[in-house]
Amino acid sequence: MGPLARTGLAGALACGVLVTAVGIGGSLTSGGGDGGRPSGGLYVALGDSFTSGPRIPDQTGEPVGCERSSRNYPALVARQLGISAADFSDASCSAATISNLTAPQSTDDGTNPAQLSGLTAATALVTIGIGANDIGFSIMVARCVTTGALYKTAAGAMNVNGQAPCKERYAPGDTGQVARRIRTAGDHLTRALNDVKHRAPKARIYIVGYPAILPAEGADCGSDMPLAPGDVAFLRETERQLNAMLRERAEAAGATYVDTFTPSIGHDACSSAAIRWIEPLRPSSPAAAVHPNERGERGMAAAVLRAVGP
Repeated sequence: MGPLARTGLAGALACGVLVTAVGIGGSLTSGGGDGGRPSGGLYVALGDSFTSGPRIPDQTGEPVGCERSSRNYPALVARQLGISAADFSDASCSAATISNLTAPQSTDDGTNPAQLSGLTAATALVTIGIGANDIGFSIMVARCVTTGALYKTAAGAMNVNGQAPCKERYAPGDTGQVARRIRTAGDHLTRALNDVKHRAPKARIYIVGYPAILPAEGADCGSDMPLAPGDVAFLRETERQLNAMLRERAEAAGATYVDTFTPSIGHDACSSAAIRWIEPLRPSSPAAAVHPNERGERGMAAAVLRAVGP
């Protein structure tokens, strides 16, 4: 994702937007690393802001506008696997779409080269966390929160089950632009994965899904996430469909899908600050709104490491 990371959303909304958070202990360290962009590496990380870790200290690497953290999940994975800085390339960038895997991306502070440019025949490991910006998910969440705030003002303290004013905007009747966007993003991802395999034929490829944004049960997240009741289910189902597409396209391409959704269940946007993977609109720890905090990046790193194996 990305637009929410750059704006913080606070200027556009007077209410909250949440995501997940879980405390993952264990052997993952939070040490440094240059976080820069070597010309290539044994491990190359690709992705959007859920990968780059905007506002999580320390922000490092070029261009600055990509908002990479030295404690994002790729950096943690590299350290845990004993991969040196010279053999690790983090190409992730806030607001990236699938097209930015193969084309440069302009940011508010510098241009990020095409993310696949870091791949070589020697690359052994590739992680990719991307797709949400292709379907406009951050913008969707922002609009649903705005719509929900208006709904709750009009409805007072009442929450009527099934009310989903935001869903009607995106998926009227049985047709829905969201499903079409997800299918289109899947087609783009398939082509990008073919390019990855061509550039790095010996690499193991891992597609990293998105952690849970909203709770499995319950329709009211309070002031942190003033969504109409039915829109909680709508946004959660949209994310499930996005992750399902990522899994399907990964498996079809011979890549491995990394599920970060399941381990984050119960640690979602409506969870307490002590267990969040992802911060609400007004973050209580250093991270962008509706994006992983350091705990969340550790959780995602743990999921990647489980998939990579010994």
